[in-house]
Amino acid sequence: MKKARKKSKIQVASLVIPAAFVIAELIFAFVFGSGDNFIGGNHDNMPIVGNFMGTIYKGGFIVPILMTLLLTVITFCIERFVAIRRAKGKNQAGQLIADVKEKLNTHKVAEAIVLCDNHKGSLANVIKSGLLKYQEVEKDDTLSKEQKTLAIQKDVEESTSLELPSLEQNLVILATISSVSTLMGLLGTVLGMIRSFAAMSSAGAPDSTKLATGISEALINTAFGIGTAALAVIMYNFFTSSIDKITYSIDEAGYSIVQSFGATHK
Repeated sequence: MKKARKKSKIQVASLVIPAAFVIAELIFAFVFGSGDNFIGGNHDNMPIVGNFMGTIYKGGFIVPILMTLLLTVITFCIERFVAIRRAKGKNQAGQLIADVKEKLNTHKVAEAIVLCDNHKGSLANVIKSGLLKYQEVEKDDTLSKEQKTLAIQKDVEESTSLELPSLEQNLVILATISSVSTLMGLLGTVLGMIRSFAAMSSAGAPDSTKLATGISEALINTAFGIGTAALAVIMYNFFTSSIDKITYSIDEAGYSIVQSFGATHK
């Protein structure tokens, strides 16, 4: 079941970028490239003065690529926000850990498991797994106290290693886009400057239309590239910070379970 769910998530993630590219191309062609944004109703002409959408269209073919990256960042930010929010569970992590400690100190392991079922999330999943192992080793008289403690600790570590990949999923895409979008913006800037210098180097008076188009291409791509990269970096750091807090809570919970077992068993 877990493998099937993970495979489904990977397939969905692999469709996000192509879908974002199609949407970006449609917006670029039919919204930004609409004749209403240009003098004479033709996108080959200059944008109407003050028309921002027409100005973006003049950014050239790099703009849809940068729009694709931006839409991808927004999509994965929403997906990660929802996923991490679910991973945190219903209540505060500290409260769950404190309640579980209280139940273990009074030998109410079953009630502690119920607390985890009600809380849900990654922390609750790890604690529940440790508590189930806790119950299992309690009934095993063939193991020493040290062996039982190690068994609980190992189970918590294994459960943690299963939960972390789901928390970190798609973050590598955000990290990659933070670099790629800057490079794509730089590429668009260079292409725009080449077009501008070509217009300036023409015989006689420079072609003002080509010059303005080249400058627009350079500036629009720079703005899109930097803006997308900034959003990707900020959200990547936000999500990694949130995951670190969850991981710390999981480590604290695992330590508490092991300590409680050691304190309540001879």
